This record gives sequence, structure tokens and C-alpha cells, in this order.
Amino acid sequence: MAYIELKGATLDLPIYDVQGRSLKKQVLRMGRRNTIAEDSEGVIVVRALNNVDLRFEAGDRIGLIGRNGAGKSTLLRTMAGIYTPTLGSVESEGKIVPLLDISLGMDDNSTGMQNIRLRGLLLGMTDAEIKEKTQSIVEFCELGDYLDLPLRTYSSGMRVRLAFAVSTAVDAEILLLDEVMGVGDASFMHKAQERLHDLHSRAEIVVLAMHANSEIRRVCNKALWMDGGCVRAFGPVEEVVAAYEAQVG
Repeated sequence: MAYIELKGATLDLPIYDVQGRSLKKQVLRMGRRNTIAEDSEGVIVVRALNNVDLRFEAGDRIGLIGRNGAGKSTLLRTMAGIYTPTLGSVESEGKIVPLLDISLGMDDNSTGMQNIRLRGLLLGMTDAEIKEKTQSIVEFCELGDYLDLPLRTYSSGMRVRLAFAVSTAVDAEILLLDEVMGVGDASFMHKAQERLHDLHSRAEIVVLAMHANSEIRRVCNKALWMDGGCVRAFGPVEEVVAAYEAQVG
């Protein structure tokens, strides 16, 4: 059974371009709730996560809520292995698929078809899996002959369509999603929503961050309220979302 567990996970992100004693003092005074500090080597760091203890198990559909800068995206990236905790640990069982930057790994000078392979490999797919899924990706993105042209000739909407089609073709046991992106006109948006719903239903664990509390209530059974890099509340979705809304107005 899939699971992901954080034990005392703390993440300090260094700010290397802060030079001079007076500037350091100014930056340190800006810190809220001890989120900005100076480490033992004199480097200014932002404490992006602070002593996070969490365990997600099969069947969990977790909605991350909190103000901008609360630590939602950082938490997702830490669970995905993009960030390594400064202190504590992250343990998991099951294939993690992070849909955080869906265009990562795509190359402007390669064709759409070549980028299907590049993005697929980055997501952990084998060549055999990519070959098996290519036709369905081609049909879903609806880009036709453009797939034989370099990515640099694509509009921003076409790029997102291709990236979305590849990213959502992978089979995930643990799905991490940071905001649902716009992917084109109304008809394609409907297809994209259906595809995301199918992806959610097949994953054992889903953790997603978004600002639409109504969508959190609709698709999640639990909510995690992040505040200043700390867990403010974690529990049944309605209970936590209602508490958050009462706090922020």
C-alpha cells in the first residue's frame, strides 16, 4: 500500500546574495515567525518548512490550503524529492508523480513528438511505456501536424496542451498537483478536467494545492492548512476549510 510520511521535516533555503552587515540586519528584521534567520555559517536562510510531521495513506485525497507563501508548494516539492529536508526525513512507498511544473524537461528545438519522449522520460516512464501511450497523447492534445514542428513554433496554449497530455498519461500511485492550469478553450478544458478526474481516481494518494476552496471540498476528503511553513491544522476537509475561512475572512 502506498504511503508518504514526513518526520520532523524542516527545510532551510539559503539566500546567498544578501551581503553586508546592515543589509543582513534589515533582512532579519523582515522575518515573520522566525522564518528568516542566520545559520551557523552566517548565511541568511528562509525556514520554508518547520518541523512538519505528517502521514498520508492509500485513500487519502488531501487538499493543501493557506495563504501565498504558507509553504504549500514547498511541501509538495519536498515530498516529490526536489528538496531534501535540512532536518528530519521523508519516507514513501509507491510511485510518486509530481505535476508541479508540467513543462519541465521540454526542449524548444525538438519537435512535439520528440518532446513527448523527453517529458515522459523525466516523469519516469520507460521507452516501452512512452511508445504504448504516444498515440493516446497525440489524440488527446489535438495538435495534429504541429507535432512534427519544433516546440519554439508553438503558442503558449499549445505548449501547455502538449505538456498536460504527456504529464497526465503517466500512472501514479502518489499524485502531487500544484494548481490546475488553464489548457485552452472551453471544450479542451472539459477534456482536461475529465482526465484529471480519471488520474485522481486511479492514484492511491492525491495531494493537491489550489486556491479554490470549493474545488478542495469537492475532490478531497482531508485538508491540510499550512501557515508560515508549519502545519496549522490537518483533518476532515470541511472542518479544516471552515476553520481556515473563518480565520482569513
